[in-house]
Amino acid sequence: MLVLMGPPGVGKGTQAAMLEAELGLPQVSTGDLLRSARRDGSEIGSLAGEYMDAGRLVPDELVVALIKRRLERSDAQQGAILDGFPRTVDQAEALQTMLAEQNRQVDKAVLLTVKEEAVVSRILGRLTCGSCSSVFHVKTNRPRIDGICDSCGDKLESRTDDNAEAIRTRLATYRASTEPVVGFYRSQGLLREVDGGQTVDEVFQGLQGALKH
Repeated sequence: MLVLMGPPGVGKGTQAAMLEAELGLPQVSTGDLLRSARRDGSEIGSLAGEYMDAGRLVPDELVVALIKRRLERSDAQQGAILDGFPRTVDQAEALQTMLAEQNRQVDKAVLLTVKEEAVVSRILGRLTCGSCSSVFHVKTNRPRIDGICDSCGDKLESRTDDNAEAIRTRLATYRASTEPVVGFYRSQGLLREVDGGQTVDEVFQGLQGALKH
């Protein structure tokens, strides 16, 4: 099991999708799981939406339950690429317990690093497809047709929480709650670090190298 870590906007989703194609393991994104639950119109989805719009972390019990259900699916039996989870030490410990019950474990945790101002710039220009979750950028990764997803042809949108105030709230939350997870995996000898400020291809090469050691 691979854990892919880093602040919002560092490019975890893009890199996880590339790793999925190379390793044959499914990308499991908490963001995608939560947005899917939100679109369902369920009580859980509505509650998740309130937290997401405010740039706050969704409660652990909800996230852990969604992850557990996803990892029980047949395509994740050989492992998965966890994108955006765990975000707290409590979640990391819950994941460790969950995997131990299934005779599985986290094999490596890779941290993508980037400067905060670069993160803000990246997120403000981000465009996401609501249907297939493909991600584009108004400057660095434009779609072939403005506002239209290259992958499925659906409409691209800026996420409701992709505004400057919510972004800085998410970064502050990340520093307070998620950075301790870095220490959690470092103490176990599982942490690798890759410079996320490089080009997409350079970051991917760094990831490939990190997974070999």
